[in-house]
Amino acid sequence: MLRGIRQASSTWLGRIVMGAVMTLLAAIFALWGINDIFRGFGRSYLAKIGDVEISADDFSQTYNERLQQLSQQIGHPLTADQANAIGLPAQVLGQMVAEAGLDQLAHRMRLGVPTADLVQQVLHDPHFQTPTGQFDRATFENFLQTIGYSEQRFFAEQARVVPRRELTQAVSGGVIVPNAYLDAVNQFQNQERSIDYVVLGPQQAGDIPAPTPEELSKYFDARKILFRAPEYRKVVTVTVTPQELAKTIEVSDADVQKNYQQNLKNYSTPERRHVEQIVFPNMAEAQAASQRIKSGTSFAALAAERKLKPSDIDLGIVAKTDIVDPKVADAAFSLKAGEVSPPVAGRFGAVIVTVLQIEPAQTKPLAVVAPFIRNDIALDRAKTQVQDVHDKIEDARAGGATLQEAADKLHLPAVTVDVDRSGRDPSGKLVSNSLTDSGGVISAAFNNDVGVDTYPIETAGGYVWYEVEGVTPARDRTLDEVKSEVEQNWRDDQIAKRLQTKAADLLDKAENGNPFDALAAGAGVKVEKASGLKRGIAPPPAISAKTVDAAFHTAKGAFGSSVGDKPTAWFVFRVTDVKTPALDPNSADGKKLEQLLQSGMSNDLFSQYVGWFESELGTNVDQAALAQAVGNGAPDNQ
Repeated sequence: MLRGIRQASSTWLGRIVMGAVMTLLAAIFALWGINDIFRGFGRSYLAKIGDVEISADDFSQTYNERLQQLSQQIGHPLTADQANAIGLPAQVLGQMVAEAGLDQLAHRMRLGVPTADLVQQVLHDPHFQTPTGQFDRATFENFLQTIGYSEQRFFAEQARVVPRRELTQAVSGGVIVPNAYLDAVNQFQNQERSIDYVVLGPQQAGDIPAPTPEELSKYFDARKILFRAPEYRKVVTVTVTPQELAKTIEVSDADVQKNYQQNLKNYSTPERRHVEQIVFPNMAEAQAASQRIKSGTSFAALAAERKLKPSDIDLGIVAKTDIVDPKVADAAFSLKAGEVSPPVAGRFGAVIVTVLQIEPAQTKPLAVVAPFIRNDIALDRAKTQVQDVHDKIEDARAGGATLQEAADKLHLPAVTVDVDRSGRDPSGKLVSNSLTDSGGVISAAFNNDVGVDTYPIETAGGYVWYEVEGVTPARDRTLDEVKSEVEQNWRDDQIAKRLQTKAADLLDKAENGNPFDALAAGAGVKVEKASGLKRGIAPPPAISAKTVDAAFHTAKGAFGSSVGDKPTAWFVFRVTDVKTPALDPNSADGKKLEQLLQSGMSNDLFSQYVGWFESELGTNVDQAALAQAVGNGAPDNQ
């Protein structure tokens, strides 16, 4: 419907007709007493704190601005359901209530800031200055345009923000983190433990007889939800990115040849030489050295006599343009391999150079680079076509075409998948290789429905369109459909029960003084060692995260047990060592931890302060009006 309205309003006649329709609708709403839709939903306020009321209009403006900001950040419009899912309405209203409360407290305390001071702050803000330190009004106006503020609104807002900031700083600024708190957090985060452990697996469980049909049926009936088929959505997608469009663009051999010739230097490697040089303080010494070389002294021997290390004379394997001194470069690139130049009056002194090795210049043939050139040309052309294709698809959809029909009309490939929320098709395979931005597409598809207008998702310099063509509801599978899976789960459960019993028995014997090695040997397993285990850090592959957690709840020298990553593995362990590194408050890690804790404590203090002044001033939030304001409730008929 929305696309039809946009299409109908695209001409002057359509705008007149649609204007008349909207006027008629407004009159009908007024006639039936629900004109409050246009006047704050019939509520005097959504929230009130102290003497300040927050109207539906004020909330809607702030809420829509926040919604727009988030939409720009994620690259596509945020739907109402998505905003509700992250609690955006409550967050925005909560912030508005807190700010209104701070404003009243600031007024009571006679806190304020003259406009002249605010102007001076802007004039001296580095963000609004030129490189020479002058105020740049154009930059300031661009900033205002970006945040959607007029200059008057900006300064009015700053006049409220500054006192709020002062109050906040007074309440929660300058918090000192106690050393005991730092030590406790350091111990929790950085303490390391070592354990000796054994792993009991399926072999230790022994033979598990197959379940009888009655046992399997009873097991399945009690756990049907585990084998339930999820909801699937049939989603059609069309991807228009430079990479995808480039696949459809033909590039002629002539264009490839032309590009190759124009950019030949990009496919050529210049001649490179391994050059060494000796720099002399004056030309006389250089000439004397040159005569000795002619008499049979080697370049290396001459360098050694002057106590020069290889790093003092070796320029490496370089192109001619890599040598800073042009005269030295000319001399080096006029020699044959093994030759030594006569003295050169270089920029930094008299120089003698030699060439140890020569790598000839190389040019990659057209046949080798043609595929890459063809792709680059196609990609460049595709970048200029993305927006044009976008507009054509949107025009076709506005005209009533389905996404598939729009794709067919423009000869674009469409991909259709049946997918569940986890990104798997009915066979259990991930569809991520079939879809561009599969995570974004799947999430959006499950937040929309069949026949709903959807917006393209911006990705990879282009767009992905999607439409939900069908919904297959979740359902209970029959035992016959999942019999092999049920049998495996039943078997795993039987193994897990046996292992848990064996682990408990082994733990009891270990705690009663039986040697751990002997107990392990009797169970057919070997004692292994693990060290450097830390909270929150991925353990070694052989250790489960649950075992690490259990180890940190077990005293040094004591035994413990834990299930593994799968229920068919159980660990029995002994904590052999506990190390807590000392925290240096002045170290980078120490200061980082202190800042983190300081921020958390400040936030806690301010939250308590907000709770206090909301109670002190008196706060009321009309949840029904809030739900109505964001489209989650029906307007009142009064």
